[in-house]
Amino acid sequence: MKKVIVIGSGIAGMSAAADLASKGYDVTVLEKNDKPGGRINYFDAEGFRFEMGPSWYWMPEVFEDFYKKHGRTTSDFYNLERLDPSYKVVFSGSESIDIPADFNGLVDLFESIEKGSGEKLRKFMDHAAIKYEVGMNEFVWKPGESIKEFVSIKVLQNAMKLQLLKSISHEVQQVVKDDRLRQILEFPVLFLGATPQDTPALYSLMNHADLKLGTWYPQGGMYKIAEAFYTIAKEQGAKFIFNSEVKGFDIASKSISLVKTDSLVYQADVVIANADYHHVDQNILPRKNANYSKEYWDNRKMAPSSLLVFVGIDKKIEALDHHNLFFDADFDKHAVEIYKEPQWPSDPLFYVCRPSKTDSTVAPIGHDNLFLLMPIAPDLDDSNSAVMDEYFELMIKRIESYTKTTFKDNIVFKKFFSVKDFKSLYNSYKGNAYGLANTLMQTAVFKPGMRSRKISNLYYTGQLTVPGPGLPPSIISGQLAAQAVSKSFKL
Repeated sequence: MKKVIVIGSGIAGMSAAADLASKGYDVTVLEKNDKPGGRINYFDAEGFRFEMGPSWYWMPEVFEDFYKKHGRTTSDFYNLERLDPSYKVVFSGSESIDIPADFNGLVDLFESIEKGSGEKLRKFMDHAAIKYEVGMNEFVWKPGESIKEFVSIKVLQNAMKLQLLKSISHEVQQVVKDDRLRQILEFPVLFLGATPQDTPALYSLMNHADLKLGTWYPQGGMYKIAEAFYTIAKEQGAKFIFNSEVKGFDIASKSISLVKTDSLVYQADVVIANADYHHVDQNILPRKNANYSKEYWDNRKMAPSSLLVFVGIDKKIEALDHHNLFFDADFDKHAVEIYKEPQWPSDPLFYVCRPSKTDSTVAPIGHDNLFLLMPIAPDLDDSNSAVMDEYFELMIKRIESYTKTTFKDNIVFKKFFSVKDFKSLYNSYKGNAYGLANTLMQTAVFKPGMRSRKISNLYYTGQLTVPGPGLPPSIISGQLAAQAVSKSFKL
């Protein structure tokens, strides 16, 4: 049996582990932290369960396809509920718009705000659906090793519709003029790592995922996903060892023979790194074996980091939905302060998740569980706790102003998580929360390669390689890595 070591038990790592173990490989997953899931993480405090990672469940078919591949189905692990409204967007003056799950209802909503925009929205979404179909079938399931992978009749037929050379900002401006509607359509790319003006219009495929396929929630919380992947990987025969951070390799000629943690050594025929790509490439491998130079990484455009605040409240904030986007500040200015002129934002947008609206298990009876997220530029200095307190106060005041409910004195638990924590817990490059910016020159073959060019038995998977950041892409990334390994290292 070929011995495969997977470094990191994020979703991509567990996806790869399950696929290879199911084919008969001897798979061991080494995890730095004390439980599986990587960035799908949580902690319990004061009767609350606070989830620390992804909170949006999009593209449910990708999860279901993976489960079915291993003889399971989504309902074996959790009940999936479609949220309606999908989310709330709060604008200045305490105005808000609820985004309906029903697309016809959304068309009517757009039309009521800007005459003529309803029909334009339908056409925009028809194009987004084509991009989604072509993107998922012709782009996403490719290892990104050669431009030839993307030369197909279907891609060529739809090349104009993919709009690779236009920005999503340009496309959205053809649909709506109203700033509120523009921000709703540009929202899905906000965390992709560039301003809408610099993000290819191809990524309106995310509008299809958002507004057509819907926003969902797994009852019991997002960590149910990690539990599902962990269960499947173990059922297929993968072994997991926690609290085992990989510190180095023994490299014989051009292949890794041993993987070293603090106290143990593991034999390896193949290594798949699901740990932070930059960390493995620059900090674990000897410099001569690195795929990329320090200058290469310094020149990568990163998606944002985040200031997170986990808040427990001993009352209910009924005016908040499950997902709430506070766009009651200058959308474009905040984007510039993240991507163009990195700095602590002067008047930030932010996001509030209230999972206790949907799930009674995440907070004590009569209490609310809030997850506040303010996107910030990566690698900011967050050592000054007074700065974080200041932003927390700002967010609380704006939530109280919108909801017309005071609750500052009802806070029974509060915890910050920011740049230094992303670095410490996940070895995250520059403390990023969302991987590489999805600019045109960091898409597909322009992403860091899945296969090491220096070491024949080292592969990478996860958010910094193909196809990109997010839960569904990570599921696919793991399967792509497994395919590459099984092709090159046959049993």
